[in-house]
Amino acid sequence: MTSTLAQALRSLNLEFTDEQLSKLQQYLALLQKWNAAFNLIANSEENEIIHKHLIDSLAINYLLEGKQILDFGTGAGLPGIPLAILNPNRTFVLLDSNGKKTRFLFQVKLALGLENVTIENCRIEHYKSNGQIDIVMCRAFSSLPDIVGKTTGLLDKGSRLLALKGQVPESEIQALSKDYKVTQIHKLDIPNSNAERHVVEIGR
Repeated sequence: MTSTLAQALRSLNLEFTDEQLSKLQQYLALLQKWNAAFNLIANSEENEIIHKHLIDSLAINYLLEGKQILDFGTGAGLPGIPLAILNPNRTFVLLDSNGKKTRFLFQVKLALGLENVTIENCRIEHYKSNGQIDIVMCRAFSSLPDIVGKTTGLLDKGSRLLALKGQVPESEIQALSKDYKVTQIHKLDIPNSNAERHVVEIGR
């Protein structure tokens, strides 16, 4: 797994230390172990996890800015956990309403010693932040109008919303409130994958 994972990270031109590589390996091992009982992700085969989940999540690393990042509907911690491992100087709030999934995330945080990660077990529309959130992000969560509607109280003029999607959701973009605008659409190049992946960036 070490060589496969390291090669996958290099394919995205990501810089990482041996310690970070080790933590990513530990995360993958915990994900496979817990998935057997809690069905955290659809496929737990190692190579599938690396390329369809881990690398897919880390492909947005270059878009991160600011200090405080909120990953809602995080599920098994994607993309939040891999990004937190590679960005120890940023703080990540991982939010999910599913208690089984947040219990898994607490175990990951403890096992990996991720001091820059906070776990919240609640619905996104009920979450109250104590400070400025620089980036709100989600992966395979819902439609863009629904995402924007649920995060209205968290997005101000200094915040960015990053929604990870497959194909460009043209109809969802057209349905957005006039209070929000798509500032950019980023096409992701995922190594060893033919699937279309885009990040829709939204601001006020």
